[in-house]
Amino acid sequence: MPFFDPTFILVILGLALSGMASAYVNSTYRKYDEVRSQRGVTATEAARYILDDAGIHDVQIRQISGDLTDNYDAKNKLLSLSESTADSTSVAAIGVAAHEVGHAIQDHTNYLPLRLRAGLVPLTNIGTTISFPLIILGVIMSWNQTLIHIGIAAFAIALIFQLVTLPVEFNASMRAVSILANGDLLNSEEVPLVKKVLTAAALTYVAAALATFLQLLRLVLLFGNNRDNN
Repeated sequence: MPFFDPTFILVILGLALSGMASAYVNSTYRKYDEVRSQRGVTATEAARYILDDAGIHDVQIRQISGDLTDNYDAKNKLLSLSESTADSTSVAAIGVAAHEVGHAIQDHTNYLPLRLRAGLVPLTNIGTTISFPLIILGVIMSWNQTLIHIGIAAFAIALIFQLVTLPVEFNASMRAVSILANGDLLNSEEVPLVKKVLTAAALTYVAAALATFLQLLRLVLLFGNNRDNN
């Protein structure tokens, strides 16, 4: 078919995977956000309890706007909990807070993948900014092989970043589940519910990595086809 690019199916597949993962984590979180912890602690109280128990006293907890915008800032030692999480006593909210504390513990113990990810951030930002302009410029300049190769390599940095992110996120979730299972914040029936929430959240990172890989594969296929035809 004229103007039909069969490799665009890879982009559609990546978007579908990301969309399904996002929908799954949202539905899972909403489901277990309705389940209130029997001990009645809030996510903020749980986060502070875990930090203190781990001997971490230099991390500030703050509430931020948004829904599931929770994050840990290693540079400023700042744990941010979203409005939907901070004051909630649900097992889902406590699980999310514990996950972010997991990142704080990684930072406190100099967890290597976390350091690698932080070091990759500037390179990833540069790579994603210049990759497509370089590829387009290479095409304009009569399929300049060097520029196209550099552009694809720059885009590949984003995939490397996401692959490094996977162990960081999975490890933070494992720490969270272990801490909650061995602590006094949740009972034995509530911990498996937290695990379901965090497993669903982890799938979004897997889907993002797969989507980026498919996009990278598309660029390689497009370059290869044009190289062969020229």
